[in-house]
Amino acid sequence: MSRKPNGAIIGIGELKPIRYSEGKTTLSLIAEAVRLALKDAEISKDEVDGLLVGPQVGETPQHVPATVSEYLGIDPTMSNVVDLGGATGPGMIWRAAAAVEAGMCDTVVCVLANKNEKGETLRSPNRNPIREFDVPFGASGANTSYALLKRQHMEEYGSKQEDFARIAYWARKNAQLNPNAIFYGKPAELEDILASPIISDPLHLLEIVMPVAGGTAVVVTSEEKAKRSRRKPVYLKGAGEKITHRAVSQAPELDKLPFNYCIPRALTQAEIEVKDIDLFSLYDCYTSVVAVTLESAGLCKTGEFGEFVKNHSFSHDGDYPLNTHGGQLGFGQADLAGGMSHVIEAVLQLRGEAGDRQIPAAKQALVTGNGATLSETTALVLGGEQ
Repeated sequence: MSRKPNGAIIGIGELKPIRYSEGKTTLSLIAEAVRLALKDAEISKDEVDGLLVGPQVGETPQHVPATVSEYLGIDPTMSNVVDLGGATGPGMIWRAAAAVEAGMCDTVVCVLANKNEKGETLRSPNRNPIREFDVPFGASGANTSYALLKRQHMEEYGSKQEDFARIAYWARKNAQLNPNAIFYGKPAELEDILASPIISDPLHLLEIVMPVAGGTAVVVTSEEKAKRSRRKPVYLKGAGEKITHRAVSQAPELDKLPFNYCIPRALTQAEIEVKDIDLFSLYDCYTSVVAVTLESAGLCKTGEFGEFVKNHSFSHDGDYPLNTHGGQLGFGQADLAGGMSHVIEAVLQLRGEAGDRQIPAAKQALVTGNGATLSETTALVLGGEQ
């Protein structure tokens, strides 16, 4: 269980998020993200023999790897669908490394993309226990579920609205240094966040990600092959993953959420402590997720994130750089690709290629992913040195 992973990222590709995709297909967005990742890695598609994709790529509910492989013109010896909701992106990275180490392939493309047509909502039939235990009582959809998480924290620990709002404030502030962010040029002050409409009590509009169209792709290979890469590799140092429930009604207590397992596991595999982390690239579909993730990481005690965010700076030159690209709250969430954006930012920072938002001498990054309502979680430690 303590065996360290063997893998490295040698290429990344990310599409600039747009509010609506205006006629584009998900497959075309996938292809463009992969093209950018291969160009960044300076390799051809013929060198790719592994493929990891997300579920429900819009037009293709079944046979997804085969459809994407055919569209890309590759013939993988390992392929699979990774289905962990918002944790899918980080979850792909360690799975790709494991497949390479197992000898099933040499170079894996991990790709996620999502179109977002105006007025169109793609949904598959929902026939899980949520329909029996949650929906009849009004708990339908992500907004309600994450609102319950926030309300629970406020009731149990006395956290305040402004504590959560500071997380959204920093996301928007950091996005002002990222020209690709959907909210670039649109900062939000603490008062703006608190004055935004309540969408699902106690969640405000500006505490919730805005869906966009976009895509991301990452190329993963072995450490040995990465040494010969023309790009600076970013190494997978540690990984942790945990699922505890699906429906929010079945969630454990706040101090037993799955991040409490997977973050310490990733740090242990990497043989570092949380104080050694230079970048916190934490999944942030809602402010309430970041709140409990900060606590799960051991940056503060359970219930005390409010004082932590009040007393620290989360900018690239602050004492705790957090989601320096703006996070999903500032950068935008292209469905599952939003989770991979946290991996992309970590790679840019560890390469020293983050431009005006570059963290000085960044060496270690903690990346997290969250699916469902804090039920499917993944944590990665990425390092710029082997």
